[in-house]
Amino acid sequence: MEEEKNKMVRKELLRISNLVTSFCINGHYYAAVDGVSLGINENEVFAIVGESGCGKSALALSILNLHNKAHTKVEGNIYFKGKDLLTLSTEELNKIRGRDIGMIFQDPLTALNPLMKIGAQIEEALFYHASMNSRSRKKRALELLEQVGIQNPGLTYSQFPHELSGGMRQRAMIAIALSCKPSLVIADEPTTALDVTIQAQILDLLGRLQKEIKSGIILITHDLGVVAEMADRVGVMYAGQLVEIADVKEIFLNPLHPYTRSLFASMPNSPAGGRGDKRLPVIEGMVPSLLNIERQGCRFAPRIPWIPASYHEEVPQYHRVKEDHVVLCSCYKNFYLRKGRG
Repeated sequence: MEEEKNKMVRKELLRISNLVTSFCINGHYYAAVDGVSLGINENEVFAIVGESGCGKSALALSILNLHNKAHTKVEGNIYFKGKDLLTLSTEELNKIRGRDIGMIFQDPLTALNPLMKIGAQIEEALFYHASMNSRSRKKRALELLEQVGIQNPGLTYSQFPHELSGGMRQRAMIAIALSCKPSLVIADEPTTALDVTIQAQILDLLGRLQKEIKSGIILITHDLGVVAEMADRVGVMYAGQLVEIADVKEIFLNPLHPYTRSLFASMPNSPAGGRGDKRLPVIEGMVPSLLNIERQGCRFAPRIPWIPASYHEEVPQYHRVKEDHVVLCSCYKNFYLRKGRG
């Protein structure tokens, strides 16, 4: 009952409306994010899942307008606390980046500055966004390093990124992202390339810190186990589009879009996955490249040839199955046509 009450009083932090992010290739723009709309609430973990190349990271970078403007075009609206981030100047955005919205990048080794010590990188955010003297900034940096589970904060404070293990670099990245207690945290594959033990520690850390500062979290991942453990709601992304959005329990119990069902079926421990002497199902084909995405019709159609073309919508629309469960394209009603599938 208390959990339901907390959900009811959550306020919306972020509203993305018809976002299109296009990259320039050989003089032509191709949309990596195409017409995405969604909302993120405070104190909520919203997971975005999908295969590599589906546009998840492009979406994340678009929120903070971090794409190279010389080769990228971002259209639509991204409202954060009522302000459209896409209309703000760089100076105005810099007041929000790090302070109100924190970002945990996919690869901390490349995201961290190799020429700056870890302590200085944490203090940099505090210098720009918090009214602290140098002594207070150092104290806060050490507290953050301890908070993210680093056993010797004093040593790590004075080390360079290359001197740390992958797990420690990820923890340092989280410390930087959370240094100003942001309202929204974007975590782009926060456990990539980490061993299972470190992954569990990082996820536990994120969940604990999120509860402490009541932040909204956009969790980008391809790991459905992580989604089941952490998320409140889930958006499934394919070829630049969100094909299904639902509550985490609903989407695990009742996945509807053929792509969502295919992802779940490819999990070894899923009801539809491989068991015993059965082979693990695989999703036929590949995510299309930007140059080859069909802009009309259902983009997943080429990978489910057993569903006739007539069962797909020429212009796919969202279908509201339940209050908080929407699916793109009517093909979700016909995924059972081929025996043994789904």
